[in-house]
Amino acid sequence: MKLGLHKKLGLQVTIGAMLCAVPLFAATETLFSNWTFAVSPTGAENTLWVFSRGDAASGVTQLKVKVGGSGSVQVAESKQDMVPGENTAVQDGIFTDDLAEHRRISVELAGPLGWVLPRFEPNDDGNYLQPSGFLSIRNVTGNGIIESPLVIPPAAEDLDSAMFYATSGFAYDSVHSVLWIARGMLGVEAYDVSHGANDPRETIYVFDKSKKQLEKLKENSSADLKKYTAVFDVKIHPETGDLWLATAAGLWVRGDDGSMKSASKVLDTTRVTGVWIGGEPLQIIAETSKRVKESIKGGLWRRYGSAKDFAKVDFLDTAKKVVKKDVYDNSDYTVNNVAFVGSRAFVCVRAVAASVSGILKLDSVGVLAYEGDDGNAWLYDSDMGITDRNADVMSIATFPMSHKAIGLALATYGNGISVSADTGATWTTILNRAKLNDNLGSIRMVPSVITAGGESLVSYKVGKDSKITIEVFSYDMKKVRTIVKSEPRFADASRSTNAKEDFWDGKDDYGRACTMGIYYVRVKDNHDHVGWGKVMTLGGGK
Repeated sequence: MKLGLHKKLGLQVTIGAMLCAVPLFAATETLFSNWTFAVSPTGAENTLWVFSRGDAASGVTQLKVKVGGSGSVQVAESKQDMVPGENTAVQDGIFTDDLAEHRRISVELAGPLGWVLPRFEPNDDGNYLQPSGFLSIRNVTGNGIIESPLVIPPAAEDLDSAMFYATSGFAYDSVHSVLWIARGMLGVEAYDVSHGANDPRETIYVFDKSKKQLEKLKENSSADLKKYTAVFDVKIHPETGDLWLATAAGLWVRGDDGSMKSASKVLDTTRVTGVWIGGEPLQIIAETSKRVKESIKGGLWRRYGSAKDFAKVDFLDTAKKVVKKDVYDNSDYTVNNVAFVGSRAFVCVRAVAASVSGILKLDSVGVLAYEGDDGNAWLYDSDMGITDRNADVMSIATFPMSHKAIGLALATYGNGISVSADTGATWTTILNRAKLNDNLGSIRMVPSVITAGGESLVSYKVGKDSKITIEVFSYDMKKVRTIVKSEPRFADASRSTNAKEDFWDGKDDYGRACTMGIYYVRVKDNHDHVGWGKVMTLGGGK
């Protein structure tokens, strides 16, 4: 697919101008910010790690959820902490870089190191494009976020860009207490914490494909890194314990004895940018991606169960017949990450040259289609209910819930996270928001000023499951709009708002733009509770 104009989203500008960082003492807030980039299990039931980047800093939330009687997911507890200093896990080219390995934030649960993420600091131009190690999140109370620098040998100074050795993958070997780190043209690093998390041993290995071996790179080495093969991702095989490496020259496996062998004849000479392993039966998913002139050539591959080698993932139509065209390459997708639930894989993707993102549902046969507006469609996005707003989906993860259920969670750019307790059938959006009072005790209009055609969310909270009616009145108390009437809304720890329906667009019941002025919004339930909010429209629109 031809590369078009990239989204003009430099994080220095967009995040700095649009986000509102949450101070550490704001205990009533749900997330650090709504601009979330990574989500992951913590190892405990019903609990998630969430990474956000705000206007002045980055932060981590430890979020505990519960499932309400209606099946919706509710926030039970939230704790936040700020990343110290000028550091973040989000590099400033995450939207504009067309290299697949730079378009994701890899995370890992790494034993005594806790939750690990990449670490970037500002370069000489003030942009977060300087890889500087990783962040080790051990808790969110006190000094629980540790900055872990990595060795940068002199050889790296000869590379055209520091991003060529940016961390793009983690894998934790719990048997040997080693965190393996994919470092691009610096190969792979073994971060040995067998002597304790505060006493690591670092060893950098560069990959010599011609010799089929990983060679130790001395700390003061000035070797020509361009003669070695770059490593873009790493994973530990859950059954054999072997280390899998996605490299610029195929997919490789390192055995416990240090030997290296190719993992696929099909992918032997291909630029493999990511690898993900999981599910039952076990499946291994690989991504290939390379720049060809002005285009990105990409592929989604899989080895399923007892298959001997990888094959391209099939996309199925609604009749479950294989589509001949390469939907993945034609759509210009890159993989953020993959979540496995049984025989199904949820593949989180974003398009390189467009604001398109979502998840692909992959079963034992291929990617499942649904009947979209234009015929067959495969990408589940906001239109398919995974979020309640159009927002870029940045990450997906599974996490254990009570009663042995498996939860799914999505991180989004600007819309908090979405959580599902029923394997993706329904989703609940969790936003960064202060708690409101029960029984319509406080009503907030967000934003409080709109133009006709815009959206002001009616935010409220009910103490128990209710039927809600929302109406809009002019300044002289004439009713101009009924937004919803006797619609069911559920009790929630923060807010009971249904963001898909509970908003005013500045128009009356006939679809006409209301004149400029202040309007009152009345919310009432079927338990004799009433709350009032206020919003201003500037008129306009059609």
